[in-house]
Amino acid sequence: MSYLEEVPAIRRIDTDRDDLFAFDIVGEVNPADAENLFGLLEAAYALHSQIDVLVRLTDFEGAQWAEISPGTFEQGRDAALRHVRQCASVGGPDWSGYLRGELPEGAELRHFPADRETEAWEWLDARPRGTT
Repeated sequence: MSYLEEVPAIRRIDTDRDDLFAFDIVGEVNPADAENLFGLLEAAYALHSQIDVLVRLTDFEGAQWAEISPGTFEQGRDAALRHVRQCASVGGPDWSGYLRGELPEGAELRHFPADRETEAWEWLDARPRGTT
């Protein structure tokens, strides 16, 4: 099965805030998924100079980091460092300790275990659409 035939690992979550970009990462992230994610983020940056992000890791199986273009990855990381105010990761591995040193002053990153997802949404003062 080619990348174009697979179900995307990156799935957008509609929220009640237009400056909050939320998404699920399900399974394994391939290069096409990474390109899609960075493209979605670039669109969000075009609308808002600063955004908040929620990443929900559902049955995360890793990423094909070696197959993702280093230029694409670096460009995506650099843009995120300029535009992301707060980022909540829910479930999956806790990368916050590793990533915290990369954050510019004022940016915040918090990890929430999967069973505390509601707290992540509350921290970002948001809700996924379709919930009460």
